[in-house]
Amino acid sequence: MAEETHNSLDGHADVVVQARDIGVLHQHLHGVVAPERPVPFQLPPALAHFENRRAEQERIARAAESHAGDGSPLVVTLSGIGGIGKTALGFHVARRLSRGYPDGVLYVDLDDLRRDGVVEVADAVAELLTGLGVTSEWLERSFAGRSKQYWSLTRDKRLIVIVDNARYAAEAEPLLPASAGSLAIVTSHGALHDFDGALPVEVPVNPLVAEDAARLLAHIVDDHRLPAEPDATAALVHGCGGLPAALKVAGQWVRKYRRRSLSRLVGELTAELREKGIPMVEAVWDAAYAGLGEEAARLYRLLSLHPAPVVTAPAAAALLGAGERRAEDALEELESAGLLENRTEGCRMHDLLRGHADRRAREADPGGTERAAARRALIRWYRRQAARADLMAAGPRMTLAEPPEAVDEVPDIEFSTKAEALRWLESQRLALYGCVRLAFDSGLYEDAWALCEPLWTHFLDHPHYADVLDAFATGVAAADRLEHLPAMIRLRCQLARPLWEQRRYDEAAAHLRQALSASESLGASEQERKLRASAVEFSGLLKLAREDLAGATADFEASLRIHTAIGNAYGVLLQTHLLGRTALRQGDVGRAVALLEEAHRMAREQERERMTARTGFELGRALRCAGRAAEAAALAHAALESARERGSTTDEVRVLEELAGLADERGAAAEADGHRALARLLTERAGGLADGAQSS
Repeated sequence: MAEETHNSLDGHADVVVQARDIGVLHQHLHGVVAPERPVPFQLPPALAHFENRRAEQERIARAAESHAGDGSPLVVTLSGIGGIGKTALGFHVARRLSRGYPDGVLYVDLDDLRRDGVVEVADAVAELLTGLGVTSEWLERSFAGRSKQYWSLTRDKRLIVIVDNARYAAEAEPLLPASAGSLAIVTSHGALHDFDGALPVEVPVNPLVAEDAARLLAHIVDDHRLPAEPDATAALVHGCGGLPAALKVAGQWVRKYRRRSLSRLVGELTAELREKGIPMVEAVWDAAYAGLGEEAARLYRLLSLHPAPVVTAPAAAALLGAGERRAEDALEELESAGLLENRTEGCRMHDLLRGHADRRAREADPGGTERAAARRALIRWYRRQAARADLMAAGPRMTLAEPPEAVDEVPDIEFSTKAEALRWLESQRLALYGCVRLAFDSGLYEDAWALCEPLWTHFLDHPHYADVLDAFATGVAAADRLEHLPAMIRLRCQLARPLWEQRRYDEAAAHLRQALSASESLGASEQERKLRASAVEFSGLLKLAREDLAGATADFEASLRIHTAIGNAYGVLLQTHLLGRTALRQGDVGRAVALLEEAHRMAREQERERMTARTGFELGRALRCAGRAAEAAALAHAALESARERGSTTDEVRVLEELAGLADERGAAAEADGHRALARLLTERAGGLADGAQSS
């Protein structure tokens, strides 16, 4: 369709296409094509048992009712030790107050984004923007750009934003919505004193008092022994230290042994306490662990190795080296024991219990043999699934590592579409990036760098900078340890891109210098020459980002010569396209037209839909500069159709802006205004910056 339009379009057809676009414009403006983003509600299902903490709730409710709304959102901080129930209280309050905040509830856990104790706040802002419906193609690349998006989208809104596990106010403050009518709930282990704006309402979350703790235990157990044996109940409650996380495990443990008296159960715990000199809460967890079946107990120990807070059944099967059904049975047993919490995305283990599981693992496996085998199986299962997802999402491309063999008894994840593969990569992001570090720390250097290869595809669609910078720097170190020359080159090139996108140009340049120097030692095979051409291309892209257009041109020409020599048709297409774009930026319109015409021809011959659209759009821009407006309009309309078919609103907006410029040149002011109005509408609906200036 786009091809026919380009080849046969004349003045009459141009009017037809314009009329069609104006009809689409009216549809967009009336909300038919671009519906409003859904209202977010990022709260898990309500807990079956929650002790109300009435005093804390009433204090927050009073603060919400009396908030003057003087330009700053209401900030409430919940502080207390781990396991005390801060997050559960935040969720409960948000659910209770949500009717007064009709624009939704957002949630971000900073511990999920913490690397070596530091949070990349730009990634936290991205999490919130995603919750607000901003797709990855519209996410700004810089922290400043993302902050502007967040402020624009939260201005005049009535939102609740929950920021979990902040260590400093400086981590939480950039995540506050830009609306006086919003509420931010921030949890932390200690008080946060360094907020720059309005002082927060500080709500300490203390251990549950004995009466409240006993009531929560009764909700969990609903057992006649609790009121019948008040002294034993009081001793158990006291031993749990008022921690809901401990009371939950204790309640499930008591429920399991229904025929024993509560006094006997607590007496056994007390004896263990005296014998081992451990806190009773540890004895409670030990008792729950001792009551597990062999396979569930082994999985409990091994879950302390999993590098993400949530584990799925297939990943649990990889740890166990067992079938998925056996893993599901073990997970269900752990959940029944109160040692895991079931979530929509998988099973989550509380950090306190993760520490206990690690202690039991070291005790049961002092030589580390069992843990090493499980770690290796988990890493290689994730590496295999990531490679398979990457193949589905990106198609065949230059990779250096072969995917590992299937893990015994553990099934592969089946991906039927590109979108499905990309969704899996994003859903398992924390585990995948965590496995890179886990592999490196375990001395599995090949797994560490090989895991980075499929993560490149994920990064291009989901720019989580803290994750990718940590993972690729680790991959580089792993490749260096093995002296694997191709991986040393490839990973340094890929690490350079997120660095220069964060304007860390000197660091990116240093990695590329090393990559180019190392590439001189490559052999003459086709893949090695292609890798050298890729390194030269990355060097040119960095120079392009730094506005060194002459240097970029020289690099793209050098890369083109290599691709031509080895007969790599796609490499020739890509370098020709890059050279054409660079020539246009240099103002060499004639050369730009010639290069982009050639690139557009090659893209069509190779049947590469996206590159056909991209080269056609760039060629249209060059033709417009050359005064060939009718040809430029034909190509722009073809690019617009392609963007709509692919569902790429960023491409659609760029083309609409180009069409507006073409309409201005013809003196068609109404048509130009229409295109710009539609571009603004699409940008606003997608959550982009109002001026449409994407930093990507």
